[in-house]
Amino acid sequence: MLSQKNFNQFTGSTTYIVSKPLQHAVNIAIALKKPLLIKGEPGTGKTMLAQAIADSLNKKLIIWNIKSTTKAQEGLYVYDTVQRLYDSQFGDNEVSNIKQYIKLGKLGEAFTSDEQVVLLIDEIDKADLEFPNDLLWELDQMNFYIPETKETITAKHRPIVIITSNAEKELPDAFLRRCIFHYIEFPDPETMEEIVRVHFPDVEDKLLAGAIEAFYEIRSLPNIHKKPSTSELLDWLQALMLSGIEPERIKKEIPFAGVLLKKNQDIDILLKYCI
Repeated sequence: MLSQKNFNQFTGSTTYIVSKPLQHAVNIAIALKKPLLIKGEPGTGKTMLAQAIADSLNKKLIIWNIKSTTKAQEGLYVYDTVQRLYDSQFGDNEVSNIKQYIKLGKLGEAFTSDEQVVLLIDEIDKADLEFPNDLLWELDQMNFYIPETKETITAKHRPIVIITSNAEKELPDAFLRRCIFHYIEFPDPETMEEIVRVHFPDVEDKLLAGAIEAFYEIRSLPNIHKKPSTSELLDWLQALMLSGIEPERIKKEIPFAGVLLKKNQDIDILLKYCI
């Protein structure tokens, strides 16, 4: 068994309710110095986890938001050839100093930080299939080479790497082997109540109970295309509190349903089955 003295302990934060299995997954990933791959349906707190780890361990958070067009190279560095060409024609800079045209990406920033940071690679499955494989060496060896300057960038401190995925695409086996994996289950009603009270500590008990009951019944309706998530429940509760609606009317009327459901088909299903 790993000694707790060997690594930082993450126990959650004042704004993030963490389950024991997730807590253990984070701490094991830190101890083994491996990336933690987090999956789960939208609204389960995958992205917020990285912020909670950074807050809990008092570390800086660096976020690399992945898009469909993102290339792995961008996370390492970018060579601004356009600016160098411009300077060679119109500028006063010494263009032979190529280093001034090298800008580190998010992974490069994490490697060169003077203190250990938390690096979030958010929604890795949005990129093309080769993206994860292109990062294997860098995440394993914690260094990369810049041929333009003949310089090797080596991590001063191995970052705590959190990777999120919405399971839109399968990730390569070679990449998965290098990660610690955890699937965040959608919170049960009791855990959801804890989460809500973190954000709204003064919420009325009857209002909260009625909203949570209605929320889970809506999520269980057949053929719902986009189930409402935690963030949508929080928005809905805020709307209910601002409106001053009586708790007894919540399940009967489902007021402000457009805060919870974002598709016409889902609104129609709600009307059809009318809780």
